[in-house]
Amino acid sequence: MSKSDSPGARSRARDLIVQSLYQKQIAGHDVVELLRQFHDRPEYDRVDQPYFDEALKMICESLDSIERGIDELADRPLSQLDPVERAILLLGFYELESKPDVPFKVVINESVNLAKRFGAVDGHKYINALLDKACKKLRPVG
Repeated sequence: MSKSDSPGARSRARDLIVQSLYQKQIAGHDVVELLRQFHDRPEYDRVDQPYFDEALKMICESLDSIERGIDELADRPLSQLDPVERAILLLGFYELESKPDVPFKVVINESVNLAKRFGAVDGHKYINALLDKACKKLRPVG
């Protein structure tokens, strides 16, 4: 089993995805530049690399669509969201929409944990509420 297949590798990939999406917002780098930079980081060796690469590419390619989905459910304009929380929401919405194999509870839990580690003091509450709404819309029961 390689390091990128070890337990926690997917969570570590999510950490790097959020960091890369934050960097995209702040510095305006495109996906090619972000992949190059993050592949060169030592922590990349310990993440689920295929997941990181695919998710980052897909989020960047679908950015407008994902942001529209967030905007429909958010109580404030995207421009007023904290960049870290926005990055976490981009990842969470992507997973809810495009990764049905990832249980919605995992998506929400991982996103809340990311917000607790990287976001503002009570940002995790906002992330939890918004992803819960998104889940009802994107993964209806029945």
